[in-house]
Amino acid sequence: MITAVVLAALALACAIGSWRLTTARWTSRAPRTAIILWQSLGVAWGLATTGAMLAFGVQPYEIGVLSGLLAFADGQGPSLAWDPLHVLAMIAGFTSLTVLVVVLISAGVQALRARRRHRVLLALISRDDPGVPGVRVLDHPSAAAYCVPGLRSQVVVSEGALKLLSQDELTAVLAHEAAHVRERHDLVLLPFAALRRALPWAKVVREAQEQVELLVEMAADDRARRYCSPRRLATALLRFGSAGAMPTPSGMLGVHAHHVMARVDRLLKPGPELPVSLRYGVLALSVTLVTSTPFLWIIQL
Repeated sequence: MITAVVLAALALACAIGSWRLTTARWTSRAPRTAIILWQSLGVAWGLATTGAMLAFGVQPYEIGVLSGLLAFADGQGPSLAWDPLHVLAMIAGFTSLTVLVVVLISAGVQALRARRRHRVLLALISRDDPGVPGVRVLDHPSAAAYCVPGLRSQVVVSEGALKLLSQDELTAVLAHEAAHVRERHDLVLLPFAALRRALPWAKVVREAQEQVELLVEMAADDRARRYCSPRRLATALLRFGSAGAMPTPSGMLGVHAHHVMARVDRLLKPGPELPVSLRYGVLALSVTLVTSTPFLWIIQL
């Protein structure tokens, strides 16, 4: 019973922490650190929520969550008698865990299919350009720049973007998209998209996804700044915004119109970096969340 209470308290703490993090102002000063914290909160919340229900469900075994589940799967009888509440908790826990796993796998499969279809389409309608080596050029008058993530990743720009941007601005945009590919931001966003699909009515889940999308863009901006001027990247974003950029295809990573001004303000007026002590404190909290929740599945309190 104690294990179930502790896991339920941890799930509640993760939910409150996520709600507070959606309005935190420090995240833009350390987007990578904030992304790690978001991921840790998501993992801990999922394991704690399902673990609390399963811990109560297997309480009659008196041997912990994981051992109790293994004993149940092996057909062993519990030490204490079952009652309707324990049975209901088991059903709810298994249902919640199944839903989370299924929506995650489903979101991954749909993203892979969308990217595979888009690669086939790009082979037909895009071309190489000596002026932008290693980049596929799409013959389209609207401005577009995005990446197709995966093992065979590609960076794509449209003919409209080539005409719209100066050479320095184009370099900045390509460095940004290359950062998405290098840091596999698609994998960062996937669990949040899956959770949004599982809980479409939850405001905190919707805001969490939006926050992580913005943080991913800021993290790519930070890496791009190593190779280009922040002002050039900011002006490129403004050009995309004023030109009415073409929507990014499903499953790809590209410019989001509703993120542009926040990114431009950050590029032109960068705030002070997050102190190292706070950065390591957040990382320590993230590690604690990720490790403590599985530990509670193993031990018996």
